[in-house]
Amino acid sequence: MKSIVILVSGRGSNMEAIVQAGIPGARVAAVISNRADAAGLAFAARQGIDAVVVAHSDYPERERFDTALCAAIDAYAPDLVVLAGFMRVLGEGFVRHYAGRLINIHPSLLPAFPGLHTHRRALAAGVRVHGASVHFVTPELDGGPVIIQAAVPVLPGDDEERLARRVLAEEHRIYPQAVRWFVEGRLDVAGDGRVSVAGARIEEFASHCPPLDAG
Repeated sequence: MKSIVILVSGRGSNMEAIVQAGIPGARVAAVISNRADAAGLAFAARQGIDAVVVAHSDYPERERFDTALCAAIDAYAPDLVVLAGFMRVLGEGFVRHYAGRLINIHPSLLPAFPGLHTHRRALAAGVRVHGASVHFVTPELDGGPVIIQAAVPVLPGDDEERLARRVLAEEHRIYPQAVRWFVEGRLDVAGDGRVSVAGARIEEFASHCPPLDAG
């Protein structure tokens, strides 16, 4: 049984999607937040999952916060650490400690639009296709090897909120899939940084992207 720790800062809807997926061979041991008021903690508690707070406000230096967070995570001896809307930049030492077992979801088709405000930037750039990416975390911000992506069309009349909703629906689909592949031991990162998925079927990658002229 693989042990998973999920980090959230707010509602944690991607965390909810992973928990509700009921991935065989995996157990979400804890949900940890840097904010005591994170709604995701209440959801975790209702599911019988340990809900833990490591408040970043208690640690004026990022290194001290990273150390405290690391100690809280390691208490569960996780095989995988999942960032699900965790809104803190993690230091290089933290990232390297969990190398190969730390994943994140980002609301863009990486390498396009790393960082914040991805939907706003996609609209400003005039792209016709946007989406989400699950990737291994490396010290480079949003630069780690991509595991899976899902695309959505940018439709006439889209604003940030509309586009974000469509992307989030795909996030909820692909994040549990990526976790499932990890738990099954099917992910391999080549020397060039490309991720391969052993035995993956084409339907596992399908984005369910509606036609570009959809309303």
